Amino acid sequence: MISHLLAAGFSSAIRLLTGARALWRCSPSADHRVYYGNHVSHGDFVMIWSALPPSLRREVRPVAGADYWQRDALRRYLIREVFNGVLIERDAAARKYDPIDVLCEAVDGGQSLILFPEGTRNQSDEPLLPFKSGLYHLARRRPELEFVPVWIDNLARVMPKGKILPLPLLCTATFGDTLRLGADEDKDAFLQRARDALLALSEQGNGGRD
Repeated sequence: MISHLLAAGFSSAIRLLTGARALWRCSPSADHRVYYGNHVSHGDFVMIWSALPPSLRREVRPVAGADYWQRDALRRYLIREVFNGVLIERDAAARKYDPIDVLCEAVDGGQSLILFPEGTRNQSDEPLLPFKSGLYHLARRRPELEFVPVWIDNLARVMPKGKILPLPLLCTATFGDTLRLGADEDKDAFLQRARDALLALSEQGNGGRD
């Protein structure tokens, strides 16, 4: 299918452009997982998706904002047909479906997810923005899920703001150890633990190096 060829093309392109490599501290698995990462560019989910073994990619769906990806026909085609994305409505006042219900439906259908708990791209000087509560609510609704932190390094510098041509920089996606919601763990404790696990994989946490 054309969509499968395009998906392979995107994966090859990002590897060629970034020299992308994956570092795994957990083992790749077909178990139901939520891969959650830091969010600095529109290419983040493609980077994580491309770093997965080819056998897993069609079972892993990126979670994306409907307001961005439904703006034109090309974006709608890419997110639906090429990347098989899960679209959520970010405007609480206008949404028709609860985002957590949408994510649970995807998980119950046998897919894993890629999402970014900061909720928006981080353009600040901080390594991570505060996490939104969706990660916790998904974990509470589906406590069997494994959550895998994925730190993406350098991708924001490959295409700096205001530049036309990308820069040839090595990018790395580091997959950390899995975690699950604890039996008596509350929202703040879980989000802090998940955030700390992600930050520990970065250079700021001295965890992003071999």
